[in-house]
Amino acid sequence: MTLLEEELERAEERLKIATDKLEEATHTADESERVRKVMENRSFQDEERANTVESQLKEAQLLAEEADRKYDEVARKLAMVEADLERAEERAEAGENKIVELEEELRVVGNNLKSLEVSEEKALQREDSYEEQIRTVSARLKEAETRAEFAERSVQKLQKEVDRLEGLFQKFFFF
Repeated sequence: MTLLEEELERAEERLKIATDKLEEATHTADESERVRKVMENRSFQDEERANTVESQLKEAQLLAEEADRKYDEVARKLAMVEADLERAEERAEAGENKIVELEEELRVVGNNLKSLEVSEEKALQREDSYEEQIRTVSARLKEAETRAEFAERSVQKLQKEVDRLEGLFQKFFFF
């Protein structure tokens, strides 16, 4: 029996070792399963994150393409506006030069107008003076005409008187 007891003891010892190993293997298997699930979960999350990041990347690429397109459009419009601005500045400069020319011309015309106004004023004064002279001369002419008419009438009267006296004279001296 001792042999059997020894064998039983050895068998129990092996059973205990096997049980310990089984327990350890079970524990390791459980731990491995837990780690597998954690890794699987993490892998799923990483995959979801990768999908999200990929989706965000596509969206960012679309936004970048749209931004590039808008930038190109804005750059084109800016070039057009700058060209328009340059033309407008040239027109403004030409307009300002024209304004300076016109202001100079206006100054000359204003001076000419002042000269003409002075000349007109002098002409009006001369006209007034001439009208006064004409009135004076007209009055003198009228007076002279009146005196001439009076003188003619007087001459006619005197001529008649002379003719009458000559007639009388001839009657007295030639009869």
